[in-house]
Amino acid sequence: MSSRTLPLLFINLGGEMLYILDQRLRAQNIPADKAKKVMNDIITTMFNKKFLEELFKPQELYSKKALRTVFDRLAHASIMRLNQASMDKLYDLMTMAFKYQVLLCPRPKDILLVSFNHMDAIKDFVKDTPSILGQVDETYQQLIEMYTPMCSGEFQLIRQTLLIFFQDMHIRVSIFLKDKVQNSNGRFVLPISGPVPHGTQVPGLIRMFSCTGEEVNRLKFTNGGNYAAATREGSFEIFGDRVTKLGTNMYSVSRPVETHMSGTSKSSAQKTKVNAAPNPLAKEELNLLAKLMGRLEEPNPGNADSGFRVNLFATDEEEEEALISRPDELSYGVLKIQATKDLQANAELAKIMGEFTVSGDQSPSASSKGDDLLAMMDGL
Repeated sequence: MSSRTLPLLFINLGGEMLYILDQRLRAQNIPADKAKKVMNDIITTMFNKKFLEELFKPQELYSKKALRTVFDRLAHASIMRLNQASMDKLYDLMTMAFKYQVLLCPRPKDILLVSFNHMDAIKDFVKDTPSILGQVDETYQQLIEMYTPMCSGEFQLIRQTLLIFFQDMHIRVSIFLKDKVQNSNGRFVLPISGPVPHGTQVPGLIRMFSCTGEEVNRLKFTNGGNYAAATREGSFEIFGDRVTKLGTNMYSVSRPVETHMSGTSKSSAQKTKVNAAPNPLAKEELNLLAKLMGRLEEPNPGNADSGFRVNLFATDEEEEEALISRPDELSYGVLKIQATKDLQANAELAKIMGEFTVSGDQSPSASSKGDDLLAMMDGL
């Protein structure tokens, strides 16, 4: 398993989340100032310096539940609120979109170009806010410094790690179904045509060489697809043409997006329930999340009136029905763990928690030190 996969997973899922929320905010006619605040607050939290320093350290991927917890808190980092069913749908759309992009990458290194497309879009969301733009640019430089020197084998390992992470997720998405790139069982249909990966040739020719390196024979064969010569390579610089469209906003053309559990997914969910024995590493994993996310406060009840709810379904009735019909195993229930002792014992964690705030008017409260770990994350 690649220890350098987590930053790419986080950034690409975060980019997809922002695409979806931007589309829903527009569809629900949320005032521009509130919509901008939501996007700015989420991006500010995503690119918090302390969080990214920990994120970029070599480490294995989180479990699915742990990663879901991170994005649940991240989606609520501002005044926007999502009901459980809408949050489930948001996460389904994020993960399936990125899974499809990983599958379609012509070569493993193109995953970095997909990440840069997401970063380009994130920069565009905050182009009028220099302070946040600076945070994003710093992350850009980190990505370039860490990933551009990597060889093809390292990117292949990253791709395999991502595919293993996504392998049991088969959520049907209406956009993919309508475009016939996804089957009714939630599995994707991969094309056997189009341009070949950069640096390779169109299949169909076998060349044979002598021991001296001289070509002695050629054999042609039918390749079974409609392949074209490779396009030019995308830019791996902070500015440039990425060439690939993977990682760009597929919601730019307004159309409804629905998600449905496939039969395979339900079967996997049942299997998950059977194997859901307490994990002895759960406490350590969630404590790491607390370290990454920083000191987060409970939402301020006094600001409740300024918030608003976003519904990822067409109507409230559809949202309620989806919540009722969704298997309990996929509701991403989380463990509550008292973190008091950990806070007292870990000076570095306490320091990070004390320094990290989502907005300038928030300050850590001494009386909240005994809150359990997830309560500390609820303000994100």
